[in-house]
Amino acid sequence: MRRFVIIGHRAMSQGKLPISDLASGAGRVDVLVRAIMSSLLTSHGIRQDTEVIIHLQGGPGPYRRIKFVGNELRGMHAEERSVAGLIGKIIKQPTPPIGIWRRVSEGLYESGGDIDDTVREHSQSKIVVLDAEQTSLWSLDAKITNNEISKDDFDVTFILSDDKPLELEITGNIVSRSIGSQWLQGHIAIGICHFLFCLLYTSPSPRDATLSRMPSSA
Repeated sequence: MRRFVIIGHRAMSQGKLPISDLASGAGRVDVLVRAIMSSLLTSHGIRQDTEVIIHLQGGPGPYRRIKFVGNELRGMHAEERSVAGLIGKIIKQPTPPIGIWRRVSEGLYESGGDIDDTVREHSQSKIVVLDAEQTSLWSLDAKITNNEISKDDFDVTFILSDDKPLELEITGNIVSRSIGSQWLQGHIAIGICHFLFCLLYTSPSPRDATLSRMPSSA
């Protein structure tokens, strides 16, 4: 499983989403929509090995999380307004309690909570915080080995923030990695992650004799 967690510090968490003004009026929800599409959509379908959790932290009201599960999703179209419409329908409703994922429709869930709750829920996953100032993901001394990832199922979680700093302690199964020396837009960074993990973890390498368990869906 590849999981992308995107933090929207200013993104609306409650109310009527202004579909025609996602950038300003909705608190840069347009950034989250592009990240969702880059994470899940291929040319002719939806990635079955990927899920996305977006964090809406701009209010009003408590933080809200929305989860898109690739192998369950139905009816999601490759158009920004369509994806934004799914978010808009959800935030019209009260935010569920923290830790309770309410099913909205096939492959679409919502819950309360913040990044710490998401990290706790996926404590068995290898969690990678993307940070342009850290060691590159593909360098030999920083490459994530198969031993670092769940032995029964290849499970990695990438965390991306918007232009605000991400306040998350880097301990335990959480590491910081770079995918380049410049800070990239989230949807571009996600595309690079898909490419790198297909390239680095789907076939044996002379540098790593351990066979990968990563499903191939580049």
